[in-house]
Amino acid sequence: MKKKIKIGIIFGGKSAEHEVSLQSAKNVFDAIDKEKYEPVLLAIDKDGRWLLNNSSEFLLNSGNPKLIKLNSKTSQSVALVPQGNGEISNLDTHQSDSSIDVAFPILHGPFGEDGTIQGLLKLANIPFVGASVLGSAVGMDKDVMKRLLRDAGIPIASFLAVKENEIPTYEEVVKKLGLPFFVKPANMGSSVGVSNVGEKMDFDKAIREGFKYDRKVLIEENIKGREIECSVLGNDDPVASVPGEVISSHDFYSYEAKYIDEHGAALEIPAKLSDEITKKVQALAVKTFKTLACEGLGRVDFFLKENGDVLVNEINTIPGFTSISMYPKLWEASGISYAELIDRLIQLALERFEKEQKLKTSYDTEDK
Repeated sequence: MKKKIKIGIIFGGKSAEHEVSLQSAKNVFDAIDKEKYEPVLLAIDKDGRWLLNNSSEFLLNSGNPKLIKLNSKTSQSVALVPQGNGEISNLDTHQSDSSIDVAFPILHGPFGEDGTIQGLLKLANIPFVGASVLGSAVGMDKDVMKRLLRDAGIPIASFLAVKENEIPTYEEVVKKLGLPFFVKPANMGSSVGVSNVGEKMDFDKAIREGFKYDRKVLIEENIKGREIECSVLGNDDPVASVPGEVISSHDFYSYEAKYIDEHGAALEIPAKLSDEITKKVQALAVKTFKTLACEGLGRVDFFLKENGDVLVNEINTIPGFTSISMYPKLWEASGISYAELIDRLIQLALERFEKEQKLKTSYDTEDK
């Protein structure tokens, strides 16, 4: 019998998106082809400890997004062994009785989607799913992301990026961006810390909320338009899925609407768009993916204005994989099942790793 590939599903993390990651990990674990792959569950708790979990009971309250949490009682404290070919060391026994062949980081937000875990996995010489260090870092920082997109000629909304010692006045923001406008942490996702500001009395509170999660805050103009999303898959030659539309019943597509309230938003897949707009969205999704040095997977979010203009809002380099998440649903509508999608992502990780292993790591003058 052919040996199964051990897939380290890394989830949880020191992030406000911890609970979202738990939901995503459960869905990946449930859907992965266990005839071909052996999933190894590596949780990171909110204190940053790595835990090797019992696959049958690694979550508590798994069916309730509001109460879901790690079951630490069934876990062992572990660490990756540097240059250990995927070995996992038990910190209590100091034995390496587990290992992984490929990592599947399903960590959302800081310490997981921002290049940190990707750098660790590269140092450990382990192939991993998704964007590498650079693509992850620029995809996470909305300020840097938007500047790169703007320089590439990709249409985006107007924005300001500020730090705590350079906060503009409410009047300055209104003059630049109009009303209403959004305030959000520069390095965060899942609508965590996002505020919609429509009057002066809300401004200071929104700024304080943003700085709870990051040292840099983005202030962005409000775009009136439809919210369109498109999934991207691939390394050097990425392809785009059919686009979908988010129709939120909340003021905006909030954390609550995305992950808690089953009726918080309707997902229309595929979106009702003309062929021309569909092709435009798909082309911009691929261009955004390439511009930001992404690999493996990404979900590009757009605004479609009434006049037909398409603006890129952001990219998510580790989009949600929950039961109501857009990324896998868009691929399912494009003809790729959840299990096949996971398989393709793992194969893309192995393909990139194989190419990287061929790169020289020493300089020989005889090569000149």
